[in-house]
Amino acid sequence: MIELDEEQTAARRWFEGLRDGICAEFESIEREAGSDAAFEYLPWDRTEDDGSPGGGGVRGLMKGRVFEKVGVNVSTVGGAFTGDFAKTIHGAGEDPRFFATGISLVAHMANPHVPAVHMNTRFLVTTKRWFGGGADLNPPIPVEADTADFHAAMRAACDAHPVADYDRYRQWAEDYFYIPHREVHRGVGGIFYDHLEGGFDETFAFTRAVGEAFLDIFPRIVRRRMDTPFDEADRMRQLEYRGRYAEFNLVYDRGTSFGLKTGGNVDAILMSLPPLAAWN
Repeated sequence: MIELDEEQTAARRWFEGLRDGICAEFESIEREAGSDAAFEYLPWDRTEDDGSPGGGGVRGLMKGRVFEKVGVNVSTVGGAFTGDFAKTIHGAGEDPRFFATGISLVAHMANPHVPAVHMNTRFLVTTKRWFGGGADLNPPIPVEADTADFHAAMRAACDAHPVADYDRYRQWAEDYFYIPHREVHRGVGGIFYDHLEGGFDETFAFTRAVGEAFLDIFPRIVRRRMDTPFDEADRMRQLEYRGRYAEFNLVYDRGTSFGLKTGGNVDAILMSLPPLAAWN
């Protein structure tokens, strides 16, 4: 086990608690749909190159009637970045030692009218301490009301905390979740923020608000759309969209790169990939 200070422990416990709340709610939705699907949890450990403990995490995975594939990961890791990778991480250029704890979630839905979704929040410590993350909606078939409600929830989370800036974070998401080689955005956006430094209590409170807003709004959207009829053309549109999603995560996503370059669990890192996709 790696040793944690008071702030690191508080962040880890919150992310684990958020995971428990999200998984319980998603399983409840499956019950409503007549499914007995449940999350399967797989713990994993990480070891530094010198053999010392490097932390670990738990991968939660569920495949059900509503959630074709949803992964909810929590991890708490620490050690030292290797090579030039340290220079790409905020505050690690002078000292490669780091600590990171967080939650990462990706849900790919069975019904093409229910949007896929991504949510990630994290706390990192190098020579600096900061929070980062966000949530973004990824519908194969966008519905204006769902997009508006999702953004309203993220705006409310930001507006309640002086350390946050919704307009900036929304634009950050627009810029980040863009696929240059396709010249399209990955979804309909949300918020994205990184390197949020300052008082721990204030920045942590905002990060908790993002998780709470997600847990409120996304299940409501799922329940609203999960019984919508769809046809083969809708399904094909979904599979083609998933191909774009996979391209972004494998080529551009910084979280994927961070996990692989810090010795994370490969299956947990790549759980973001859809169960089926199509390139036509």
